[in-house]
Amino acid sequence: MSGDHQALALVLFSAFVAVTLGITTWVSRNRRGSAEEFYAGGRLFSPMENGFAIAGDYMSAASFLGISGLIALFGYDGMLYSVGFLVAWLVVLFLVAELVRNCGRFTLADVVASRMSARKVRIASGTSSVTVSVLYLVAQMVGAGSLVALLLGGSSEAARSWTVVGVGALMVIYVSMGGMRATTWIQIVKAVLLMAGAVAMTVLVLVRFGGDVGQLLTSAAERSGHGSDFLAPGLRYGGDWTSRLDFISLGLALVLGTAGLPHILSRFYTVPTARAARRSVVWSIGLIGSFYLMTIVLGFGAAAVVGTAEVRASNAAGNTAVPLLALDLGGGAGSTGGTVLFAVVAAIAFATILAVVAGITLASSASVAHDLVASLRRNPGRERPRDGRPPRRRLGEVAVARLAAVGIGAVAIGLGLLARDLNVAFLVGLAFAVAASANLPVLLYSLFWRGFTTRGALWSVYGGLVPAVLLVVLSPVVSGSEQALFPGVDFQVFPLENPGLVSIPLGFLAGWIGTVTSPEPPDDARHAETEVRALTGAGAV
Repeated sequence: MSGDHQALALVLFSAFVAVTLGITTWVSRNRRGSAEEFYAGGRLFSPMENGFAIAGDYMSAASFLGISGLIALFGYDGMLYSVGFLVAWLVVLFLVAELVRNCGRFTLADVVASRMSARKVRIASGTSSVTVSVLYLVAQMVGAGSLVALLLGGSSEAARSWTVVGVGALMVIYVSMGGMRATTWIQIVKAVLLMAGAVAMTVLVLVRFGGDVGQLLTSAAERSGHGSDFLAPGLRYGGDWTSRLDFISLGLALVLGTAGLPHILSRFYTVPTARAARRSVVWSIGLIGSFYLMTIVLGFGAAAVVGTAEVRASNAAGNTAVPLLALDLGGGAGSTGGTVLFAVVAAIAFATILAVVAGITLASSASVAHDLVASLRRNPGRERPRDGRPPRRRLGEVAVARLAAVGIGAVAIGLGLLARDLNVAFLVGLAFAVAASANLPVLLYSLFWRGFTTRGALWSVYGGLVPAVLLVVLSPVVSGSEQALFPGVDFQVFPLENPGLVSIPLGFLAGWIGTVTSPEPPDDARHAETEVRALTGAGAV
Protein backbone atom coordinates (compact mmCIF):
# COMPACT_ATOMS: atom_id res chain seq x y z
CA MET A 1 0.00 0.00 0.00
CA SER A 2 1.22 3.48 -0.86
CA GLY A 3 1.86 6.25 1.59
CA ASP A 4 -1.26 8.06 0.32
CA HIS A 5 -3.44 5.11 1.35
CA GLN A 6 -1.90 5.05 4.77
CA ALA A 7 -2.13 8.77 5.35
CA LEU A 8 -5.72 9.22 4.19
CA ALA A 9 -7.01 6.13 6.00
CA LEU A 10 -5.29 7.17 9.19
CA VAL A 11 -6.70 10.72 8.89
CA LEU A 12 -10.25 9.41 8.45
CA PHE A 13 -9.83 6.90 11.26
CA SER A 14 -8.39 9.60 13.53
CA ALA A 15 -11.37 11.83 12.71
CA PHE A 16 -13.80 9.10 13.77
CA VAL A 17 -11.85 8.47 16.97
CA ALA A 18 -11.83 12.21 17.73
CA VAL A 19 -15.60 12.49 17.19
CA THR A 20 -16.40 9.45 19.32
CA LEU A 21 -14.04 10.55 22.07
CA GLY A 22 -15.80 13.92 21.96
CA ILE A 23 -19.15 12.18 22.40
CA THR A 24 -17.76 10.15 25.29
CA THR A 25 -16.31 13.23 26.99
CA TRP A 26 -19.56 15.17 26.60
CA VAL A 27 -21.64 12.31 27.99
CA SER A 28 -19.27 11.81 30.92
CA ARG A 29 -19.85 15.43 31.94
CA ASN A 30 -23.62 15.13 31.73
CA ARG A 31 -24.30 11.82 33.46
CA ARG A 32 -25.83 11.20 36.85
CA GLY A 33 -23.36 8.45 37.72
CA SER A 34 -26.04 5.92 38.70
CA ALA A 35 -25.98 2.24 37.77
CA GLU A 36 -29.07 2.74 35.59
CA GLU A 37 -27.32 5.52 33.69
CA PHE A 38 -24.07 3.56 33.26
CA TYR A 39 -25.63 0.21 32.28
CA ALA A 40 -28.81 1.30 30.46
CA GLY A 41 -28.32 4.96 29.45
CA GLY A 42 -31.23 6.03 31.64
CA ARG A 43 -33.62 3.91 29.47
CA LEU A 44 -34.30 6.99 27.35
CA PHE A 45 -33.57 5.77 23.81
CA SER A 46 -36.34 5.58 21.22
CA PRO A 47 -37.04 2.35 19.29
CA MET A 48 -35.41 3.78 16.15
CA GLU A 49 -32.30 4.93 18.04
CA ASN A 50 -32.02 1.60 19.81
CA GLY A 51 -32.63 -0.28 16.55
CA PHE A 52 -29.72 1.54 14.91
CA ALA A 53 -27.59 0.91 18.01
CA ILE A 54 -28.45 -2.81 17.99
CA ALA A 55 -27.51 -2.97 14.32
CA GLY A 56 -24.29 -1.12 15.08
CA ASP A 57 -23.57 -3.51 17.93
CA TYR A 58 -24.31 -6.61 15.85
CA MET A 59 -22.73 -5.75 12.49
CA SER A 60 -19.21 -6.39 13.63
CA ALA A 61 -15.86 -6.95 11.98
CA ALA A 62 -17.07 -10.52 11.44
CA SER A 63 -19.89 -9.16 9.30
CA PHE A 64 -18.01 -6.58 7.28
CA LEU A 65 -14.62 -8.27 6.93
CA GLY A 66 -15.04 -11.91 7.87
CA ILE A 67 -18.22 -12.95 6.03
CA SER A 68 -17.26 -11.20 2.82
CA GLY A 69 -13.84 -12.84 3.06
CA LEU A 70 -15.31 -16.32 3.55
CA ILE A 71 -17.61 -15.85 0.56
CA ALA A 72 -14.64 -14.68 -1.51
CA LEU A 73 -12.71 -17.81 -0.52
CA PHE A 74 -15.45 -20.46 -0.39
CA GLY A 75 -18.38 -19.07 -2.37
CA TYR A 76 -21.72 -20.65 -1.51
CA ASP A 77 -20.56 -22.13 1.80
CA GLY A 78 -19.44 -18.70 3.01
CA MET A 79 -23.03 -17.45 2.71
CA LEU A 80 -24.03 -19.65 5.64
CA TYR A 81 -22.80 -16.94 7.98
CA SER A 82 -24.96 -14.26 6.35
CA VAL A 83 -28.05 -16.47 6.47
CA GLY A 84 -27.44 -17.68 10.02
CA PHE A 85 -26.73 -14.24 11.47
CA LEU A 86 -29.96 -12.88 9.94
CA VAL A 87 -32.33 -15.78 10.70
CA ALA A 88 -31.20 -15.64 14.33
CA TRP A 89 -33.11 -12.38 14.78
CA LEU A 90 -36.43 -14.17 14.35
CA VAL A 91 -35.62 -16.12 17.51
CA VAL A 92 -34.77 -12.86 19.27
CA LEU A 93 -37.94 -11.11 18.09
CA PHE A 94 -40.46 -13.83 18.89
CA LEU A 95 -38.97 -15.47 22.00
CA VAL A 96 -36.64 -13.08 23.79
CA ALA A 97 -36.80 -9.32 23.27
CA GLU A 98 -40.02 -8.31 25.00
CA LEU A 99 -39.84 -10.88 27.80
CA VAL A 100 -36.23 -10.04 28.66
CA ARG A 101 -37.05 -6.33 28.82
CA ASN A 102 -39.90 -7.00 31.25
CA CYS A 103 -38.11 -9.50 33.50
CA GLY A 104 -34.61 -8.07 33.78
CA ARG A 105 -32.87 -4.91 34.78
CA PHE A 106 -29.34 -4.80 33.39
CA THR A 107 -28.03 -8.30 32.54
CA LEU A 108 -29.06 -11.82 31.56
CA ALA A 109 -28.62 -12.96 35.15
CA ASP A 110 -31.41 -10.57 36.24
CA VAL A 111 -33.91 -12.60 34.22
CA VAL A 112 -32.88 -15.96 35.64
CA ALA A 113 -32.37 -14.74 39.21
CA SER A 114 -35.87 -13.27 39.35
CA ARG A 115 -37.23 -16.71 40.32
CA MET A 116 -34.12 -18.60 41.55
CA SER A 117 -31.53 -18.55 44.31
CA ALA A 118 -30.03 -15.31 43.12
CA ARG A 119 -26.42 -15.58 44.26
CA LYS A 120 -25.53 -18.95 42.70
CA VAL A 121 -27.38 -18.21 39.48
CA ARG A 122 -25.79 -14.79 39.10
CA ILE A 123 -22.29 -16.22 39.48
CA ALA A 124 -22.99 -18.92 36.87
CA SER A 125 -24.65 -16.56 34.37
CA GLY A 126 -22.02 -13.90 34.91
CA THR A 127 -19.23 -16.39 34.24
CA SER A 128 -20.78 -17.57 30.98
CA SER A 129 -21.52 -14.00 29.86
CA VAL A 130 -17.92 -12.91 30.39
CA THR A 131 -16.64 -15.99 28.53
CA VAL A 132 -18.85 -15.27 25.50
CA SER A 133 -17.91 -11.59 25.54
CA VAL A 134 -14.18 -12.26 25.61
CA LEU A 135 -14.44 -14.70 22.68
CA TYR A 136 -16.39 -12.08 20.72
CA LEU A 137 -13.85 -9.39 21.58
CA VAL A 138 -11.00 -11.52 20.29
CA ALA A 139 -12.62 -11.59 16.84
CA GLN A 140 -12.77 -7.80 16.72
CA MET A 141 -9.13 -7.53 17.76
CA VAL A 142 -8.10 -9.93 15.00
CA GLY A 143 -10.05 -7.88 12.46
CA ALA A 144 -8.33 -4.69 13.54
CA GLY A 145 -4.90 -6.27 13.27
CA SER A 146 -5.56 -7.66 9.80
CA LEU A 147 -6.77 -4.30 8.53
CA VAL A 148 -3.75 -2.40 9.79
CA ALA A 149 -1.37 -5.04 8.43
CA LEU A 150 -2.89 -4.46 4.98
CA LEU A 151 -2.76 -0.70 5.42
CA LEU A 152 0.93 -0.73 6.32
CA GLY A 153 2.05 -3.22 3.72
CA GLY A 154 0.60 -6.57 4.69
CA SER A 155 3.52 -7.95 6.70
CA SER A 156 3.96 -5.72 9.71
CA GLU A 157 3.47 -7.99 12.72
CA ALA A 158 4.45 -5.16 15.05
CA ALA A 159 1.75 -2.93 13.54
CA ARG A 160 -0.86 -5.65 14.02
CA SER A 161 0.14 -6.12 17.62
CA TRP A 162 0.12 -2.43 18.45
CA THR A 163 -3.24 -2.03 16.74
CA VAL A 164 -4.76 -4.70 18.97
CA VAL A 165 -3.37 -2.89 22.00
CA GLY A 166 -4.66 0.47 20.75
CA VAL A 167 -8.18 -0.80 20.07
CA GLY A 168 -8.25 -2.36 23.53
CA ALA A 169 -7.20 0.91 25.14
CA LEU A 170 -9.85 2.90 23.25
CA MET A 171 -12.64 0.50 24.19
CA VAL A 172 -11.72 0.81 27.87
CA ILE A 173 -11.86 4.61 27.57
CA TYR A 174 -15.27 4.56 25.87
CA VAL A 175 -16.81 2.27 28.46
CA SER A 176 -15.22 3.62 31.63
CA MET A 177 -15.94 7.27 30.78
CA GLY A 178 -19.23 7.25 28.91
CA GLY A 179 -21.08 4.07 29.83
CA MET A 180 -24.12 2.98 27.83
CA ARG A 181 -25.16 6.43 26.63
CA ALA A 182 -21.83 7.16 24.90
CA THR A 183 -21.56 3.58 23.63
CA THR A 184 -25.04 3.79 22.10
CA TRP A 185 -24.33 6.99 20.19
CA ILE A 186 -21.01 5.59 18.97
CA GLN A 187 -22.88 2.55 17.68
CA ILE A 188 -25.51 4.70 15.95
CA VAL A 189 -22.82 6.76 14.18
CA LYS A 190 -21.02 3.57 13.19
CA ALA A 191 -24.22 1.93 11.87
CA VAL A 192 -24.92 4.91 9.61
CA LEU A 193 -21.34 4.93 8.31
CA LEU A 194 -21.28 1.17 7.75
CA MET A 195 -24.60 1.10 5.90
CA ALA A 196 -23.52 4.04 3.70
CA GLY A 197 -20.19 2.35 2.90
CA ALA A 198 -21.82 -1.01 2.17
CA VAL A 199 -24.42 0.58 -0.13
CA ALA A 200 -21.73 2.51 -2.04
CA MET A 201 -19.56 -0.59 -2.47
CA THR A 202 -22.50 -2.76 -3.53
CA VAL A 203 -23.58 -0.23 -6.15
CA LEU A 204 -20.04 -0.03 -7.53
CA VAL A 205 -19.79 -3.82 -7.78
CA LEU A 206 -23.11 -4.07 -9.61
CA VAL A 207 -22.17 -1.18 -11.92
CA ARG A 208 -18.90 -2.96 -12.75
CA PHE A 209 -20.96 -5.89 -14.08
CA GLY A 210 -23.70 -3.81 -15.65
CA GLY A 211 -26.24 -4.80 -13.04
CA ASP A 212 -26.06 -8.42 -14.20
CA VAL A 213 -25.87 -10.62 -11.10
CA GLY A 214 -25.44 -13.71 -13.25
CA GLN A 215 -22.33 -12.25 -14.83
CA LEU A 216 -21.02 -11.37 -11.38
CA LEU A 217 -21.43 -14.95 -10.16
CA THR A 218 -19.93 -16.40 -13.35
CA SER A 219 -16.88 -14.15 -13.08
CA ALA A 220 -16.49 -15.02 -9.41
CA ALA A 221 -16.56 -18.73 -10.21
CA GLU A 222 -13.99 -18.31 -12.99
CA ARG A 223 -11.53 -16.31 -10.88
CA SER A 224 -11.97 -18.48 -7.79
CA GLY A 225 -10.01 -21.37 -9.24
CA HIS A 226 -12.84 -23.78 -8.37
CA GLY A 227 -15.15 -23.26 -11.35
CA SER A 228 -18.81 -24.15 -10.86
CA ASP A 229 -18.03 -25.77 -7.50
CA PHE A 230 -17.61 -22.23 -6.13
CA LEU A 231 -21.35 -21.64 -6.56
CA ALA A 232 -22.46 -24.98 -5.14
CA PRO A 233 -22.56 -26.31 -1.57
CA GLY A 234 -19.62 -28.30 -0.29
CA LEU A 235 -16.46 -26.34 -1.05
CA ARG A 236 -15.73 -25.77 2.65
CA TYR A 237 -18.27 -28.01 4.38
CA GLY A 238 -18.61 -30.83 1.85
CA GLY A 239 -16.86 -34.12 1.35
CA ASP A 240 -16.71 -36.32 4.44
CA TRP A 241 -19.28 -36.53 7.22
CA THR A 242 -17.10 -34.52 9.57
CA SER A 243 -17.39 -31.47 7.32
CA ARG A 244 -21.13 -31.93 6.92
CA LEU A 245 -21.65 -32.21 10.65
CA ASP A 246 -19.50 -29.10 11.08
CA PHE A 247 -21.88 -27.32 8.71
CA ILE A 248 -24.90 -28.30 10.81
CA SER A 249 -23.06 -27.40 14.02
CA LEU A 250 -22.19 -23.95 12.75
CA GLY A 251 -25.74 -23.33 11.52
CA LEU A 252 -27.20 -24.22 14.93
CA ALA A 253 -24.74 -21.94 16.69
CA LEU A 254 -25.43 -18.96 14.43
CA VAL A 255 -29.24 -19.26 14.53
CA LEU A 256 -29.51 -19.87 18.29
CA GLY A 257 -26.51 -17.91 19.55
CA THR A 258 -27.75 -14.35 19.03
CA ALA A 259 -30.48 -14.76 21.66
CA GLY A 260 -27.79 -15.58 24.22
CA LEU A 261 -25.30 -12.79 23.46
CA PRO A 262 -24.90 -10.57 26.54
CA HIS A 263 -24.22 -7.35 24.62
CA ILE A 264 -27.38 -7.83 22.53
CA LEU A 265 -29.61 -8.69 25.50
CA SER A 266 -28.38 -5.64 27.41
CA ARG A 267 -29.62 -3.36 24.61
CA PHE A 268 -33.24 -4.22 25.44
CA TYR A 269 -32.86 -2.44 28.78
CA THR A 270 -32.05 0.92 27.18
CA VAL A 271 -35.64 1.57 26.04
CA PRO A 272 -38.51 2.58 28.36
CA THR A 273 -40.98 -0.26 27.59
CA ALA A 274 -41.20 -3.80 26.27
CA ARG A 275 -43.15 -2.54 23.25
CA ALA A 276 -40.25 -0.23 22.46
CA ALA A 277 -37.85 -3.19 22.76
CA ARG A 278 -39.89 -5.17 20.24
CA ARG A 279 -40.08 -2.23 17.84
CA SER A 280 -36.35 -1.65 18.12
CA VAL A 281 -35.75 -5.27 17.07
CA VAL A 282 -37.93 -4.68 13.98
CA TRP A 283 -35.77 -1.65 13.10
CA SER A 284 -32.60 -3.65 13.59
CA ILE A 285 -33.85 -6.58 11.47
CA GLY A 286 -34.47 -4.21 8.56
CA LEU A 287 -30.99 -2.74 8.80
CA ILE A 288 -29.20 -6.01 9.46
CA GLY A 289 -31.09 -7.87 6.73
CA SER A 290 -30.20 -5.24 4.14
CA PHE A 291 -26.59 -5.29 5.23
CA TYR A 292 -26.18 -9.07 5.02
CA LEU A 293 -27.65 -9.11 1.53
CA MET A 294 -24.96 -6.60 0.57
CA THR A 295 -22.19 -8.72 2.13
CA ILE A 296 -23.10 -11.49 -0.34
CA VAL A 297 -22.58 -9.09 -3.24
CA LEU A 298 -19.32 -7.84 -1.73
CA GLY A 299 -18.00 -11.36 -1.15
CA PHE A 300 -18.68 -12.56 -4.67
CA GLY A 301 -17.54 -9.17 -5.94
CA ALA A 302 -14.17 -9.61 -4.25
CA ALA A 303 -13.80 -13.04 -5.85
CA ALA A 304 -14.75 -11.70 -9.28
CA VAL A 305 -12.83 -8.41 -9.22
CA VAL A 306 -9.80 -9.14 -7.02
CA GLY A 307 -9.62 -12.90 -7.36
CA THR A 308 -9.68 -15.59 -4.70
CA ALA A 309 -5.94 -16.23 -4.98
CA GLU A 310 -5.10 -12.56 -4.42
CA VAL A 311 -7.44 -12.36 -1.43
CA ARG A 312 -5.84 -15.43 0.13
CA ALA A 313 -2.33 -14.11 -0.60
CA SER A 314 -3.11 -10.89 1.26
CA ASN A 315 -4.65 -12.65 4.25
CA ALA A 316 -5.03 -16.41 4.45
CA ALA A 317 -8.30 -16.10 6.39
CA GLY A 318 -9.83 -13.65 3.88
CA ASN A 319 -10.20 -10.78 6.33
CA THR A 320 -8.93 -8.18 3.82
CA ALA A 321 -11.24 -9.02 0.88
CA VAL A 322 -13.41 -5.89 1.20
CA PRO A 323 -10.54 -3.36 1.48
CA LEU A 324 -8.86 -4.97 -1.55
CA LEU A 325 -12.15 -4.79 -3.45
CA ALA A 326 -12.48 -1.10 -2.58
CA LEU A 327 -8.96 -0.43 -3.86
CA ASP A 328 -9.74 -2.06 -7.20
CA LEU A 329 -13.21 -0.50 -7.62
CA GLY A 330 -11.77 2.95 -6.99
CA GLY A 331 -9.30 2.65 -9.86
CA GLY A 332 -6.57 0.39 -8.59
CA ALA A 333 -3.39 0.85 -6.58
CA GLY A 334 -1.83 4.28 -7.03
CA SER A 335 -5.01 5.95 -8.33
CA THR A 336 -6.70 8.79 -6.46
CA GLY A 337 -10.08 7.04 -6.53
CA GLY A 338 -8.57 3.80 -5.25
CA THR A 339 -6.78 5.64 -2.47
CA VAL A 340 -9.91 7.48 -1.37
CA LEU A 341 -12.24 4.46 -1.47
CA PHE A 342 -9.73 2.21 0.24
CA ALA A 343 -9.19 4.79 2.97
CA VAL A 344 -12.93 5.25 3.50
CA VAL A 345 -13.54 1.50 3.76
CA ALA A 346 -10.59 1.08 6.14
CA ALA A 347 -11.89 3.91 8.33
CA ILE A 348 -15.42 2.42 8.37
CA ALA A 349 -13.99 -0.98 9.31
CA PHE A 350 -12.08 0.63 12.17
CA ALA A 351 -15.26 2.40 13.27
CA THR A 352 -17.09 -0.92 13.16
CA ILE A 353 -14.52 -2.60 15.36
CA LEU A 354 -14.36 0.22 17.91
CA ALA A 355 -18.14 0.49 18.29
CA VAL A 356 -18.64 -3.25 18.69
CA VAL A 357 -15.83 -3.75 21.20
CA ALA A 358 -17.26 -0.87 23.28
CA GLY A 359 -20.66 -2.58 23.43
CA ILE A 360 -19.22 -5.98 24.28
CA THR A 361 -16.89 -4.57 26.92
CA LEU A 362 -19.75 -2.70 28.57
CA ALA A 363 -21.90 -5.85 28.70
CA SER A 364 -19.09 -7.99 30.11
CA SER A 365 -18.03 -5.41 32.69
CA ALA A 366 -21.68 -5.15 33.77
CA SER A 367 -21.75 -8.92 34.28
CA VAL A 368 -18.60 -8.76 36.39
CA ALA A 369 -19.78 -5.87 38.58
CA HIS A 370 -23.54 -6.47 38.73
CA ASP A 371 -23.50 -10.27 38.87
CA LEU A 372 -20.15 -11.67 39.99
CA VAL A 373 -18.72 -9.08 42.38
CA ALA A 374 -22.10 -8.00 43.77
CA SER A 375 -23.03 -11.62 44.47
CA LEU A 376 -19.74 -12.37 46.23
CA ARG A 377 -20.22 -9.30 48.40
CA ARG A 378 -23.62 -10.40 49.63
CA ASN A 379 -22.30 -11.96 52.82
CA PRO A 380 -23.59 -10.25 55.98
CA GLY A 381 -20.71 -11.60 58.03
CA ARG A 382 -18.24 -9.54 56.05
CA GLU A 383 -20.07 -6.30 56.80
CA ARG A 384 -19.19 -6.27 60.54
CA PRO A 385 -15.48 -6.71 61.36
CA ARG A 386 -14.95 -8.52 64.66
CA ASP A 387 -12.51 -5.94 66.00
CA GLY A 388 -15.28 -3.36 66.24
CA ARG A 389 -13.81 -1.01 63.66
CA PRO A 390 -16.19 0.46 61.08
CA PRO A 391 -16.32 -1.54 57.83
CA ARG A 392 -14.04 -0.43 55.06
CA ARG A 393 -15.64 1.64 52.37
CA ARG A 394 -16.17 -0.41 49.26
CA LEU A 395 -16.05 0.66 45.66
CA GLY A 396 -19.45 1.31 44.17
CA GLU A 397 -20.84 -0.99 41.51
CA VAL A 398 -20.18 1.46 38.69
CA ALA A 399 -16.56 1.90 39.81
CA VAL A 400 -16.13 -1.87 39.86
CA ALA A 401 -17.57 -2.05 36.34
CA ARG A 402 -15.00 0.47 35.12
CA LEU A 403 -12.17 -1.53 36.66
CA ALA A 404 -13.62 -4.71 35.15
CA ALA A 405 -13.53 -3.07 31.72
CA VAL A 406 -9.78 -2.62 32.12
CA GLY A 407 -9.24 -6.25 33.09
CA ILE A 408 -11.44 -7.62 30.31
CA GLY A 409 -9.67 -5.37 27.81
CA ALA A 410 -6.30 -6.77 28.89
CA VAL A 411 -7.49 -10.38 28.48
CA ALA A 412 -9.00 -9.65 25.07
CA ILE A 413 -5.77 -8.00 23.91
CA GLY A 414 -3.72 -11.02 24.90
CA LEU A 415 -6.02 -13.51 23.19
CA GLY A 416 -6.32 -11.25 20.14
CA LEU A 417 -2.56 -11.35 19.68
CA LEU A 418 -2.63 -15.15 19.95
CA ALA A 419 -5.47 -15.69 17.44
CA ARG A 420 -4.43 -13.09 14.87
CA ASP A 421 -4.31 -15.56 11.94
CA LEU A 422 -7.90 -16.88 12.25
CA ASN A 423 -10.91 -15.62 10.29
CA VAL A 424 -12.95 -13.16 12.32
CA ALA A 425 -16.32 -14.62 11.27
CA PHE A 426 -15.11 -18.07 12.31
CA LEU A 427 -14.06 -16.73 15.72
CA VAL A 428 -17.46 -15.11 16.20
CA GLY A 429 -19.04 -18.45 15.30
CA LEU A 430 -17.30 -19.95 18.33
CA ALA A 431 -18.67 -17.18 20.55
CA PHE A 432 -22.16 -17.88 19.21
CA ALA A 433 -21.76 -21.57 19.99
CA VAL A 434 -20.86 -20.85 23.62
CA ALA A 435 -23.75 -18.37 23.93
CA ALA A 436 -26.23 -20.86 22.51
CA SER A 437 -24.91 -23.63 24.77
CA ALA A 438 -24.68 -21.80 28.10
CA ASN A 439 -27.00 -18.77 27.97
CA LEU A 440 -29.91 -19.68 25.72
CA PRO A 441 -31.06 -22.87 27.55
CA VAL A 442 -31.21 -21.23 30.97
CA LEU A 443 -32.93 -18.16 29.50
CA LEU A 444 -35.66 -20.14 27.72
CA TYR A 445 -36.20 -22.50 30.65
CA SER A 446 -36.53 -19.55 33.04
CA LEU A 447 -39.06 -17.80 30.84
CA PHE A 448 -41.21 -20.76 29.80
CA TRP A 449 -40.81 -23.71 32.22
CA ARG A 450 -42.84 -23.44 35.41
CA GLY A 451 -41.01 -26.31 37.11
CA PHE A 452 -37.48 -24.97 36.50
CA THR A 453 -35.31 -24.89 39.64
CA THR A 454 -32.05 -23.37 40.84
CA ARG A 455 -30.18 -26.64 40.36
CA GLY A 456 -31.54 -26.85 36.83
CA ALA A 457 -30.33 -23.31 36.13
CA LEU A 458 -26.82 -24.04 37.40
CA TRP A 459 -26.55 -27.33 35.55
CA SER A 460 -27.89 -25.71 32.39
CA VAL A 461 -25.26 -22.95 32.40
CA TYR A 462 -22.28 -25.07 33.36
CA GLY A 463 -23.53 -28.08 31.37
CA GLY A 464 -23.38 -25.97 28.22
CA LEU A 465 -20.42 -23.73 29.02
CA VAL A 466 -17.88 -26.34 30.11
CA PRO A 467 -18.41 -28.75 27.18
CA ALA A 468 -18.42 -25.89 24.66
CA VAL A 469 -15.12 -24.46 25.87
CA LEU A 470 -13.55 -27.90 26.37
CA LEU A 471 -14.54 -29.08 22.89
CA VAL A 472 -13.06 -25.93 21.34
CA VAL A 473 -9.79 -26.57 23.17
CA LEU A 474 -9.74 -30.17 21.92
CA SER A 475 -10.76 -29.25 18.36
CA PRO A 476 -8.70 -28.50 15.22
CA VAL A 477 -9.07 -24.81 16.04
CA VAL A 478 -6.44 -25.03 18.79
CA SER A 479 -4.08 -27.80 17.63
CA GLY A 480 -3.46 -30.46 15.03
CA SER A 481 -3.56 -28.36 11.84
CA GLU A 482 -1.56 -25.65 10.08
CA GLN A 483 -4.32 -23.10 10.72
CA ALA A 484 -4.62 -23.87 14.44
CA LEU A 485 -3.67 -21.54 17.27
CA PHE A 486 -0.80 -23.90 18.15
CA PRO A 487 0.17 -25.57 14.86
CA GLY A 488 3.26 -27.20 16.32
CA VAL A 489 1.38 -29.47 18.74
CA ASP A 490 -1.47 -31.94 18.38
CA PHE A 491 -3.87 -32.74 21.21
CA GLN A 492 -6.94 -32.67 18.98
CA VAL A 493 -9.63 -35.17 20.01
CA PHE A 494 -12.89 -33.58 18.90
CA PRO A 495 -13.13 -33.54 15.07
CA LEU A 496 -15.52 -30.58 14.59
CA GLU A 497 -14.35 -26.97 14.47
CA ASN A 498 -17.61 -25.69 15.98
CA PRO A 499 -18.90 -27.43 19.13
CA GLY A 500 -22.55 -26.33 18.82
CA LEU A 501 -23.95 -29.64 17.58
CA VAL A 502 -22.85 -31.32 20.82
CA SER A 503 -22.70 -28.53 23.41
CA ILE A 504 -26.09 -26.91 22.67
CA PRO A 505 -28.12 -30.10 23.28
CA LEU A 506 -25.98 -30.77 26.35
CA GLY A 507 -26.92 -27.38 27.79
CA PHE A 508 -30.64 -28.10 27.40
CA LEU A 509 -30.26 -31.69 28.63
CA ALA A 510 -28.25 -30.69 31.70
CA GLY A 511 -30.90 -28.12 32.65
CA TRP A 512 -33.65 -30.72 32.36
CA ILE A 513 -31.75 -33.37 34.37
CA GLY A 514 -30.82 -30.84 37.05
CA THR A 515 -34.43 -29.81 37.42
CA VAL A 516 -36.04 -33.26 37.54
CA THR A 517 -33.45 -34.47 40.08
CA SER A 518 -33.60 -31.33 42.20
CA PRO A 519 -34.56 -31.90 45.86
CA GLU A 520 -36.10 -28.44 46.07
CA PRO A 521 -39.59 -27.86 44.71
CA PRO A 522 -40.05 -25.07 42.17
CA ASP A 523 -41.20 -21.75 43.60
CA ASP A 524 -44.65 -21.47 42.00
CA ALA A 525 -45.35 -18.06 43.49
CA ARG A 526 -42.16 -16.50 42.13
CA HIS A 527 -42.72 -18.14 38.75
CA ALA A 528 -46.24 -16.76 38.59
CA GLU A 529 -44.94 -13.31 39.44
CA THR A 530 -42.24 -13.57 36.76
CA GLU A 531 -44.74 -14.85 34.20
CA VAL A 532 -47.14 -11.96 34.80
CA ARG A 533 -44.33 -9.42 34.59
CA ALA A 534 -42.89 -11.02 31.43
CA LEU A 535 -46.22 -11.05 29.59
CA THR A 536 -47.71 -7.78 30.80
CA GLY A 537 -44.80 -5.62 31.91
CA ALA A 538 -46.43 -5.06 35.31
CA GLY A 539 -43.73 -4.27 37.85
CA ALA A 540 -40.96 -4.08 35.23
CA VAL A 541 -38.20 -1.55 35.85
